[in-house]
Amino acid sequence: MYYLGIDVGTTSAKAIAFSATGEVLMSASATYKMYHPQPNWSEQDPEEIFQAIITCSNKVISALSSYSPSFVAFSSAMHGLLAVDKNGKAITNLIIWADNRASDIADRLKESDWGERIYHITGVPLHAMSPLCKLIWLKENEPAIFEKAHKFIGIKEYVFYKLFNEYLVDTSVASATGLLNLKTLEWDKSILDFLEITPYSLSEVVSAKSIRTYTKIQGTTWLLPGNLPFIIGASDGALANLGSGAVHNNSIAISMGTSGASRIMSEEVETDSKMRTFCYHIKDNTYIIGGASNNGAIVLEWLKDSLLETKEAFAELFEKAGTVKPGSDDLIFVPYILGERAPIWNSKARGIYFGLSINHTKAHLIRACMEGVIYGLYSITKILLEKRDITEIHATGGFTQSSLWLQMLADICNIKVLVSGAVESSALGAVMIGLEALGKEPFPKREILSCYEPNLLNHETYMKGFEKFERVYETLKNELISEADPSFQMQLK
Repeated sequence: MYYLGIDVGTTSAKAIAFSATGEVLMSASATYKMYHPQPNWSEQDPEEIFQAIITCSNKVISALSSYSPSFVAFSSAMHGLLAVDKNGKAITNLIIWADNRASDIADRLKESDWGERIYHITGVPLHAMSPLCKLIWLKENEPAIFEKAHKFIGIKEYVFYKLFNEYLVDTSVASATGLLNLKTLEWDKSILDFLEITPYSLSEVVSAKSIRTYTKIQGTTWLLPGNLPFIIGASDGALANLGSGAVHNNSIAISMGTSGASRIMSEEVETDSKMRTFCYHIKDNTYIIGGASNNGAIVLEWLKDSLLETKEAFAELFEKAGTVKPGSDDLIFVPYILGERAPIWNSKARGIYFGLSINHTKAHLIRACMEGVIYGLYSITKILLEKRDITEIHATGGFTQSSLWLQMLADICNIKVLVSGAVESSALGAVMIGLEALGKEPFPKREILSCYEPNLLNHETYMKGFEKFERVYETLKNELISEADPSFQMQLK
Protein backbone atom coordinates (compact mmCIF):
# COMPACT_ATOMS: atom_id res chain seq x y z
CA MET A 1 0.00 0.00 0.00
CA TYR A 2 1.21 3.51 -0.83
CA TYR A 3 -0.16 6.99 -1.46
CA LEU A 4 0.15 8.47 -4.94
CA GLY A 5 0.68 12.21 -5.30
CA ILE A 6 0.44 13.80 -8.75
CA ASP A 7 1.90 17.24 -9.34
CA VAL A 8 1.01 18.96 -12.62
CA GLY A 9 3.73 21.55 -13.12
CA THR A 10 4.82 24.00 -15.78
CA THR A 11 7.15 21.70 -17.71
CA SER A 12 6.23 18.22 -16.52
CA ALA A 13 3.82 16.05 -14.60
CA LYS A 14 5.23 14.05 -11.70
CA ALA A 15 3.86 11.00 -9.94
CA ILE A 16 5.35 10.22 -6.54
CA ALA A 17 4.55 7.21 -4.37
CA PHE A 18 4.83 7.88 -0.63
CA SER A 19 5.03 5.31 2.13
CA ALA A 20 2.92 5.44 5.29
CA THR A 21 5.72 7.46 6.91
CA GLY A 22 6.03 9.97 4.05
CA GLU A 23 9.16 8.56 2.44
CA VAL A 24 9.43 8.57 -1.36
CA LEU A 25 9.19 4.98 -2.66
CA MET A 26 9.23 5.78 -6.36
CA SER A 27 8.83 8.82 -8.58
CA ALA A 28 8.50 9.40 -12.30
CA SER A 29 7.93 12.38 -14.54
CA ALA A 30 6.77 13.07 -18.08
CA THR A 31 7.41 16.33 -19.88
CA TYR A 32 5.26 18.31 -22.29
CA LYS A 33 5.90 21.16 -24.64
CA MET A 34 5.30 24.85 -24.22
CA TYR A 35 4.17 26.65 -27.37
CA HIS A 36 4.80 30.29 -28.29
CA PRO A 37 2.65 30.95 -31.38
CA GLN A 38 3.16 34.70 -31.02
CA PRO A 39 5.52 36.93 -29.01
CA ASN A 40 4.58 36.97 -25.30
CA TRP A 41 2.26 33.96 -25.72
CA SER A 42 2.86 30.78 -23.69
CA GLU A 43 0.48 27.88 -24.21
CA GLN A 44 0.25 24.13 -23.71
CA ASP A 45 -1.90 21.37 -25.15
CA PRO A 46 -4.16 20.09 -22.32
CA GLU A 47 -4.38 16.65 -23.88
CA GLU A 48 -0.59 16.34 -23.90
CA ILE A 49 -0.64 17.13 -20.18
CA PHE A 50 -3.37 14.56 -19.54
CA GLN A 51 -1.37 11.88 -21.35
CA ALA A 52 1.76 12.88 -19.42
CA ILE A 53 -0.15 12.32 -16.16
CA ILE A 54 -1.08 8.82 -17.33
CA THR A 55 2.48 8.09 -18.47
CA CYS A 56 4.23 9.06 -15.23
CA SER A 57 1.55 7.39 -13.09
CA ASN A 58 1.88 4.15 -15.03
CA LYS A 59 5.66 4.15 -14.50
CA VAL A 60 5.18 4.29 -10.75
CA ILE A 61 2.32 1.77 -10.70
CA SER A 62 4.33 -0.68 -12.82
CA ALA A 63 7.43 -0.31 -10.66
CA LEU A 64 5.36 -0.99 -7.53
CA SER A 65 3.19 -3.69 -9.11
CA SER A 66 3.19 -5.80 -5.92
CA TYR A 67 1.28 -3.03 -4.17
CA SER A 68 -1.74 -0.84 -4.89
CA PRO A 69 -2.21 2.88 -4.25
CA SER A 70 -4.52 3.68 -1.36
CA PHE A 71 -5.58 6.96 -2.96
CA VAL A 72 -4.50 9.62 -5.47
CA ALA A 73 -4.14 13.30 -4.53
CA PHE A 74 -3.52 16.21 -6.89
CA SER A 75 -1.37 19.32 -6.96
CA SER A 76 -1.33 21.65 -9.95
CA ALA A 77 0.10 24.93 -11.15
CA MET A 78 -2.12 28.00 -10.85
CA HIS A 79 -3.34 30.70 -13.23
CA GLY A 80 -3.99 28.56 -16.33
CA LEU A 81 -7.03 29.28 -18.51
CA LEU A 82 -8.65 26.98 -21.04
CA ALA A 83 -11.96 27.36 -22.92
CA VAL A 84 -14.02 24.22 -23.60
CA ASP A 85 -17.22 23.63 -25.56
CA LYS A 86 -20.40 21.84 -24.44
CA ASN A 87 -18.79 18.47 -25.10
CA GLY A 88 -15.80 19.25 -22.91
CA LYS A 89 -13.54 19.64 -25.95
CA ALA A 90 -10.83 22.28 -25.70
CA ILE A 91 -11.35 25.19 -28.09
CA THR A 92 -8.16 26.94 -26.98
CA ASN A 93 -4.83 25.74 -25.74
CA LEU A 94 -4.13 26.13 -22.03
CA ILE A 95 -2.93 29.72 -21.54
CA ILE A 96 -0.43 29.28 -18.71
CA TRP A 97 0.86 31.59 -15.98
CA ALA A 98 3.88 32.64 -18.07
CA ASP A 99 1.71 34.07 -20.86
CA ASN A 100 2.03 37.86 -21.11
CA ARG A 101 -0.48 38.73 -23.83
CA ALA A 102 -2.72 40.48 -21.29
CA SER A 103 0.03 42.62 -19.76
CA ASP A 104 -1.38 45.92 -21.04
CA ILE A 105 -4.82 45.00 -19.76
CA ALA A 106 -3.33 44.21 -16.35
CA ASP A 107 -1.45 47.52 -16.29
CA ARG A 108 -4.61 49.45 -17.12
CA LEU A 109 -6.63 47.67 -14.45
CA LYS A 110 -3.88 48.13 -11.86
CA GLU A 111 -4.07 51.91 -12.26
CA SER A 112 -7.85 52.02 -11.73
CA ASP A 113 -9.94 52.13 -8.56
CA TRP A 114 -11.89 49.13 -9.83
CA GLY A 115 -8.69 47.14 -10.26
CA GLU A 116 -7.68 47.92 -6.68
CA ARG A 117 -11.11 46.74 -5.49
CA ILE A 118 -10.68 43.51 -7.44
CA TYR A 119 -7.32 42.90 -5.77
CA HIS A 120 -8.71 43.36 -2.26
CA ILE A 121 -11.76 41.16 -3.05
CA THR A 122 -9.74 38.31 -4.55
CA GLY A 123 -6.20 38.64 -3.19
CA VAL A 124 -4.79 38.25 -6.71
CA PRO A 125 -2.47 41.03 -7.95
CA LEU A 126 -3.29 42.58 -11.33
CA HIS A 127 -0.88 40.89 -13.72
CA ALA A 128 -0.98 39.11 -17.08
CA MET A 129 -0.78 35.75 -15.24
CA SER A 130 -4.28 36.25 -13.80
CA PRO A 131 -7.10 34.34 -15.52
CA LEU A 132 -9.21 37.47 -14.98
CA CYS A 133 -6.92 39.43 -17.32
CA LYS A 134 -6.77 36.52 -19.77
CA LEU A 135 -10.59 36.45 -19.89
CA ILE A 136 -10.71 40.16 -20.67
CA TRP A 137 -8.15 39.58 -23.43
CA LEU A 138 -10.24 36.78 -24.93
CA LYS A 139 -13.39 38.87 -24.75
CA GLU A 140 -11.72 41.77 -26.56
CA ASN A 141 -9.52 39.87 -29.03
CA GLU A 142 -11.26 36.52 -29.60
CA PRO A 143 -14.96 37.31 -29.16
CA ALA A 144 -16.10 34.28 -31.18
CA ILE A 145 -14.22 31.92 -28.85
CA PHE A 146 -15.41 33.84 -25.79
CA GLU A 147 -19.04 33.45 -26.90
CA LYS A 148 -18.66 29.80 -27.94
CA ALA A 149 -17.03 28.73 -24.69
CA HIS A 150 -19.21 26.59 -22.44
CA LYS A 151 -16.73 26.76 -19.54
CA PHE A 152 -13.51 28.55 -18.67
CA ILE A 153 -11.37 26.16 -16.65
CA GLY A 154 -7.82 25.28 -15.53
CA ILE A 155 -5.78 22.15 -16.17
CA LYS A 156 -6.85 20.24 -13.05
CA GLU A 157 -10.49 20.90 -13.93
CA TYR A 158 -9.84 19.50 -17.41
CA VAL A 159 -8.36 16.33 -15.91
CA PHE A 160 -11.17 15.86 -13.40
CA TYR A 161 -13.84 16.40 -16.08
CA LYS A 162 -12.28 13.67 -18.21
CA LEU A 163 -12.24 11.35 -15.21
CA PHE A 164 -15.53 12.14 -13.50
CA ASN A 165 -17.60 14.14 -16.00
CA GLU A 166 -17.86 17.02 -13.52
CA TYR A 167 -16.40 20.51 -13.61
CA LEU A 168 -14.81 20.95 -10.18
CA VAL A 169 -12.24 23.43 -8.89
CA ASP A 170 -10.74 23.47 -5.40
CA THR A 171 -10.84 26.71 -3.44
CA SER A 172 -7.05 27.00 -3.62
CA VAL A 173 -6.82 27.03 -7.41
CA ALA A 174 -10.04 29.05 -7.67
CA SER A 175 -8.68 31.74 -5.37
CA ALA A 176 -5.78 32.28 -7.79
CA THR A 177 -8.06 33.17 -10.72
CA GLY A 178 -8.92 36.74 -9.71
CA LEU A 179 -12.60 35.75 -9.77
CA LEU A 180 -13.19 34.27 -6.31
CA ASN A 181 -14.27 36.29 -3.29
CA LEU A 182 -11.75 35.33 -0.59
CA LYS A 183 -14.14 35.95 2.27
CA THR A 184 -17.10 33.98 0.91
CA LEU A 185 -15.09 31.45 -1.16
CA GLU A 186 -17.65 31.86 -3.93
CA TRP A 187 -17.35 33.37 -7.40
CA ASP A 188 -17.68 37.12 -6.94
CA LYS A 189 -20.84 38.48 -8.59
CA SER A 190 -19.49 41.97 -9.22
CA ILE A 191 -16.45 40.63 -11.09
CA LEU A 192 -18.51 38.13 -13.10
CA ASP A 193 -20.95 40.92 -14.01
CA PHE A 194 -17.98 42.99 -15.17
CA LEU A 195 -16.92 40.12 -17.46
CA GLU A 196 -20.55 39.46 -18.48
CA ILE A 197 -20.38 35.81 -17.51
CA THR A 198 -22.23 33.74 -14.88
CA PRO A 199 -21.10 31.15 -12.32
CA TYR A 200 -22.29 28.51 -14.82
CA SER A 201 -19.40 29.58 -17.07
CA LEU A 202 -17.00 28.36 -14.39
CA SER A 203 -16.52 25.16 -12.39
CA GLU A 204 -18.19 24.30 -9.11
CA VAL A 205 -16.02 25.44 -6.21
CA VAL A 206 -15.25 22.61 -3.76
CA SER A 207 -13.00 21.95 -0.77
CA ALA A 208 -9.41 20.80 -1.29
CA LYS A 209 -10.46 17.64 0.59
CA SER A 210 -13.24 16.75 -1.87
CA ILE A 211 -13.20 13.10 -2.92
CA ARG A 212 -14.34 11.40 -6.11
CA THR A 213 -14.14 7.66 -6.81
CA TYR A 214 -12.28 6.57 -9.91
CA THR A 215 -13.71 3.83 -12.08
CA LYS A 216 -11.83 2.50 -15.07
CA ILE A 217 -12.44 4.53 -18.22
CA GLN A 218 -12.83 2.51 -21.37
CA GLY A 219 -10.21 3.31 -23.99
CA THR A 220 -7.59 4.70 -21.61
CA THR A 221 -4.31 3.00 -20.78
CA TRP A 222 -4.21 4.13 -17.17
CA LEU A 223 -3.17 1.25 -14.89
CA LEU A 224 -4.96 2.58 -11.81
CA PRO A 225 -7.28 0.09 -10.09
CA GLY A 226 -11.00 0.80 -9.94
CA ASN A 227 -12.85 2.19 -6.90
CA LEU A 228 -9.87 4.37 -6.04
CA PRO A 229 -10.42 7.61 -4.07
CA PHE A 230 -9.21 10.76 -5.85
CA ILE A 231 -8.66 13.83 -3.67
CA ILE A 232 -8.78 17.06 -5.65
CA GLY A 233 -6.05 18.71 -3.55
CA ALA A 234 -4.89 22.28 -4.00
CA SER A 235 -2.43 24.53 -5.82
CA ASP A 236 1.27 23.69 -5.99
CA GLY A 237 2.25 26.84 -4.09
CA ALA A 238 -0.06 26.23 -1.16
CA LEU A 239 0.90 22.57 -0.97
CA ALA A 240 4.61 23.41 -1.02
CA ASN A 241 4.19 25.10 2.37
CA LEU A 242 2.40 22.07 3.80
CA GLY A 243 4.97 19.66 2.40
CA SER A 244 7.98 21.68 3.52
CA GLY A 245 6.76 22.04 7.10
CA ALA A 246 6.44 25.84 6.96
CA VAL A 247 3.08 25.85 8.71
CA HIS A 248 3.74 27.97 11.80
CA ASN A 249 3.53 31.73 12.37
CA ASN A 250 7.32 31.98 12.75
CA SER A 251 8.19 30.10 9.56
CA ILE A 252 8.30 30.92 5.87
CA ALA A 253 8.69 28.64 2.86
CA ILE A 254 11.03 29.69 0.07
CA SER A 255 11.09 27.44 -2.95
CA MET A 256 13.08 27.68 -6.14
CA GLY A 257 13.07 25.57 -9.25
CA THR A 258 12.57 27.13 -12.66
CA SER A 259 10.77 29.96 -10.89
CA GLY A 260 10.71 30.85 -7.21
CA ALA A 261 8.37 31.90 -4.41
CA SER A 262 8.24 33.07 -0.82
CA ARG A 263 5.12 32.20 1.19
CA ILE A 264 3.70 32.11 4.71
CA MET A 265 0.54 30.51 6.08
CA SER A 266 -2.10 32.52 7.89
CA GLU A 267 -5.49 32.00 9.51
CA GLU A 268 -6.74 35.33 8.18
CA VAL A 269 -7.25 36.97 4.80
CA GLU A 270 -4.50 39.55 4.33
CA THR A 271 -4.03 41.85 1.34
CA ASP A 272 -1.37 44.49 0.87
CA SER A 273 -2.08 48.24 0.65
CA LYS A 274 0.45 48.47 -2.22
CA MET A 275 -0.87 45.31 -3.97
CA ARG A 276 2.57 43.68 -3.82
CA THR A 277 1.60 40.22 -2.49
CA PHE A 278 -1.05 37.59 -3.10
CA CYS A 279 -3.44 35.92 -0.66
CA TYR A 280 -4.89 32.53 -1.66
CA HIS A 281 -7.01 30.00 0.20
CA ILE A 282 -5.61 26.56 1.05
CA LYS A 283 -8.19 24.68 3.10
CA ASP A 284 -10.51 25.21 6.05
CA ASN A 285 -9.54 28.56 7.66
CA THR A 286 -6.05 28.60 6.24
CA TYR A 287 -4.60 31.00 3.66
CA ILE A 288 -1.25 31.48 2.00
CA ILE A 289 0.32 34.92 1.63
CA GLY A 290 3.38 35.76 -0.43
CA GLY A 291 4.66 36.25 -3.92
CA ALA A 292 6.10 34.30 -6.82
CA SER A 293 9.08 35.19 -9.00
CA ASN A 294 9.41 34.31 -12.68
CA ASN A 295 13.18 34.28 -12.35
CA GLY A 296 14.51 31.33 -10.40
CA ALA A 297 17.15 28.80 -11.42
CA ILE A 298 16.21 29.32 -15.06
CA VAL A 299 18.28 32.52 -14.89
CA LEU A 300 21.45 30.61 -14.04
CA GLU A 301 20.62 28.13 -16.81
CA TRP A 302 20.30 31.07 -19.24
CA LEU A 303 23.65 32.46 -18.07
CA LYS A 304 25.32 29.07 -18.54
CA ASP A 305 23.84 28.24 -21.96
CA SER A 306 23.21 31.56 -23.68
CA LEU A 307 25.70 34.04 -22.24
CA LEU A 308 28.70 31.97 -21.13
CA GLU A 309 28.00 29.19 -23.67
CA THR A 310 29.74 26.69 -21.42
CA LYS A 311 29.38 22.93 -21.07
CA GLU A 312 30.42 23.07 -17.42
CA ALA A 313 28.13 21.40 -14.91
CA PHE A 314 26.25 23.58 -12.44
CA ALA A 315 28.45 22.20 -9.66
CA GLU A 316 31.48 23.67 -11.46
CA LEU A 317 29.73 27.04 -11.76
CA PHE A 318 28.95 26.99 -8.03
CA GLU A 319 32.60 26.21 -7.31
CA LYS A 320 33.73 29.22 -9.37
CA ALA A 321 31.15 31.48 -7.70
CA GLY A 322 32.45 30.36 -4.32
CA THR A 323 35.84 31.91 -5.09
CA VAL A 324 34.28 35.40 -5.15
CA LYS A 325 33.49 37.14 -1.88
CA PRO A 326 29.88 38.12 -0.98
CA GLY A 327 28.70 41.18 -2.89
CA SER A 328 30.57 40.16 -6.08
CA ASP A 329 32.91 43.15 -5.78
CA ASP A 330 30.04 45.61 -6.34
CA LEU A 331 28.66 43.83 -9.43
CA ILE A 332 24.85 43.86 -9.33
CA PHE A 333 22.56 41.68 -11.42
CA VAL A 334 18.83 42.38 -11.72
CA PRO A 335 17.49 38.99 -12.90
CA TYR A 336 14.20 40.00 -14.55
CA ILE A 337 14.92 38.33 -17.90
CA LEU A 338 11.36 36.94 -17.99
CA GLY A 339 9.61 40.05 -16.72
CA GLU A 340 8.60 39.73 -13.09
CA ARG A 341 5.69 38.99 -10.85
CA ALA A 342 6.06 39.83 -7.15
CA PRO A 343 6.67 42.34 -5.84
CA ILE A 344 6.92 44.66 -8.88
CA TRP A 345 4.28 42.95 -11.11
CA ASN A 346 5.90 44.24 -14.29
CA SER A 347 5.74 41.97 -17.32
CA LYS A 348 8.00 44.39 -19.22
CA ALA A 349 10.85 44.33 -16.67
CA ARG A 350 14.20 43.13 -18.02
CA GLY A 351 17.54 41.93 -16.68
CA ILE A 352 20.53 44.20 -16.02
CA TYR A 353 24.19 43.66 -15.16
CA PHE A 354 25.29 46.87 -13.45
CA GLY A 355 28.75 47.96 -12.31
CA LEU A 356 30.92 45.86 -14.62
CA SER A 357 34.62 46.72 -14.51
CA ILE A 358 37.73 45.32 -16.16
CA ASN A 359 38.46 43.43 -12.94
CA HIS A 360 35.29 41.33 -13.05
CA THR A 361 35.60 37.74 -14.23
CA LYS A 362 33.40 34.84 -15.26
CA ALA A 363 33.20 33.85 -11.58
CA HIS A 364 31.85 37.31 -10.74
CA LEU A 365 29.14 37.01 -13.39
CA ILE A 366 28.05 33.67 -11.94
CA ARG A 367 28.02 34.81 -8.33
CA ALA A 368 26.25 38.10 -9.13
CA CYS A 369 23.61 36.09 -11.02
CA MET A 370 23.06 33.82 -8.02
CA GLU A 371 22.91 36.79 -5.65
CA GLY A 372 20.48 38.61 -7.95
CA VAL A 373 18.06 35.68 -7.94
CA ILE A 374 18.09 35.62 -4.12
CA TYR A 375 17.70 39.42 -4.02
CA GLY A 376 14.55 38.92 -6.08
CA LEU A 377 13.20 36.43 -3.53
CA TYR A 378 14.25 38.68 -0.64
CA SER A 379 12.32 41.60 -2.17
CA ILE A 380 9.20 39.47 -1.61
CA THR A 381 10.28 38.09 1.76
CA LYS A 382 10.99 41.50 3.32
CA ILE A 383 7.36 42.51 2.70
CA LEU A 384 6.21 39.45 4.65
CA LEU A 385 8.61 40.39 7.44
CA GLU A 386 6.95 43.79 7.88
CA LYS A 387 4.10 42.37 9.98
CA ARG A 388 5.61 39.28 11.62
CA ASP A 389 8.65 37.87 13.32
CA ILE A 390 10.05 35.03 11.22
CA THR A 391 12.74 32.86 12.80
CA GLU A 392 13.15 30.09 10.21
CA ILE A 393 13.03 29.58 6.47
CA HIS A 394 12.10 26.18 5.06
CA ALA A 395 13.85 25.82 1.70
CA THR A 396 12.53 23.49 -1.00
CA GLY A 397 13.14 22.87 -4.67
CA GLY A 398 16.13 22.16 -6.84
CA PHE A 399 18.25 25.00 -5.43
CA THR A 400 18.57 23.08 -2.15
CA GLN A 401 21.24 21.01 -3.92
CA SER A 402 23.56 24.06 -3.72
CA SER A 403 24.98 24.81 -0.27
CA LEU A 404 26.29 28.14 -1.63
CA TRP A 405 22.81 29.25 -2.68
CA LEU A 406 21.34 28.19 0.67
CA GLN A 407 24.00 30.11 2.61
CA MET A 408 23.33 33.17 0.44
CA LEU A 409 19.64 32.88 1.31
CA ALA A 410 20.40 32.71 5.05
CA ASP A 411 22.85 35.62 4.87
CA ILE A 412 20.66 37.89 2.74
CA CYS A 413 17.50 37.30 4.79
CA ASN A 414 19.45 37.12 8.09
CA ILE A 415 17.32 34.10 9.06
CA LYS A 416 18.37 30.49 9.53
CA VAL A 417 17.50 28.18 6.63
CA LEU A 418 16.26 24.63 7.22
CA VAL A 419 16.23 21.85 4.64
CA SER A 420 14.14 18.74 5.26
CA GLY A 421 14.83 17.00 1.98
CA ALA A 422 11.19 17.21 0.89
CA VAL A 423 12.09 18.18 -2.68
CA GLU A 424 8.70 17.05 -3.97
CA SER A 425 6.93 19.19 -1.39
CA SER A 426 3.85 19.99 -3.50
CA ALA A 427 3.03 16.32 -4.14
CA LEU A 428 3.76 15.57 -0.48
CA GLY A 429 1.40 18.37 0.58
CA ALA A 430 -1.32 16.95 -1.69
CA VAL A 431 -0.98 13.53 -0.07
CA MET A 432 -1.11 15.14 3.38
CA ILE A 433 -4.47 16.67 2.44
CA GLY A 434 -5.55 13.25 1.15
CA LEU A 435 -4.72 11.65 4.50
CA GLU A 436 -6.78 14.31 6.28
CA ALA A 437 -9.69 13.92 3.85
CA LEU A 438 -9.84 10.15 4.38
CA GLY A 439 -9.30 10.28 8.14
CA LYS A 440 -5.96 8.48 8.02
CA GLU A 441 -2.98 8.95 10.31
CA PRO A 442 -0.86 12.00 9.36
CA PHE A 443 2.79 11.64 8.44
CA PRO A 444 5.29 12.04 11.28
CA LYS A 445 7.15 15.33 11.42
CA ARG A 446 9.97 15.41 8.88
CA GLU A 447 13.55 15.37 10.09
CA ILE A 448 15.67 18.46 9.34
CA LEU A 449 18.65 17.35 7.27
CA SER A 450 20.66 20.56 7.29
CA CYS A 451 20.63 24.05 8.79
CA TYR A 452 22.33 27.22 7.54
CA GLU A 453 22.90 29.97 10.10
CA PRO A 454 23.20 33.56 8.83
CA ASN A 455 26.50 35.43 8.88
CA LEU A 456 25.88 38.98 10.14
CA LEU A 457 28.88 40.50 8.36
CA ASN A 458 27.79 38.97 5.07
CA HIS A 459 24.24 40.23 5.70
CA GLU A 460 25.48 43.79 6.07
CA THR A 461 27.42 43.50 2.81
CA TYR A 462 24.40 42.05 1.04
CA MET A 463 22.07 44.77 2.32
CA LYS A 464 24.26 47.39 0.67
CA GLY A 465 24.06 45.41 -2.55
CA PHE A 466 20.31 44.92 -2.21
CA GLU A 467 19.71 48.64 -1.76
CA LYS A 468 21.64 49.25 -4.98
CA PHE A 469 19.67 46.39 -6.64
CA GLU A 470 16.40 48.19 -5.88
CA ARG A 471 17.73 51.59 -6.99
CA VAL A 472 18.97 50.21 -10.32
CA TYR A 473 15.56 48.76 -11.13
CA GLU A 474 13.65 51.86 -10.02
CA THR A 475 15.96 54.13 -12.03
CA LEU A 476 15.67 52.17 -15.26
CA LYS A 477 12.17 50.66 -15.14
CA ASN A 478 10.52 53.47 -17.12
CA GLU A 479 12.85 52.79 -20.04
CA LEU A 480 10.96 49.52 -20.57
CA ILE A 481 7.37 50.77 -20.46
CA SER A 482 5.42 51.00 -23.71
CA GLU A 483 2.06 52.57 -24.41
CA ALA A 484 -1.02 50.70 -23.23
CA ASP A 485 -2.72 48.39 -25.68
CA PRO A 486 -5.59 50.34 -27.32
CA SER A 487 -7.56 47.10 -27.74
CA PHE A 488 -8.53 47.20 -24.06
CA GLN A 489 -12.09 48.44 -24.39
CA MET A 490 -13.92 47.24 -21.27
CA GLN A 491 -15.17 50.10 -19.16
CA LEU A 492 -13.54 50.24 -15.73
CA LYS A 493 -15.99 50.74 -12.91
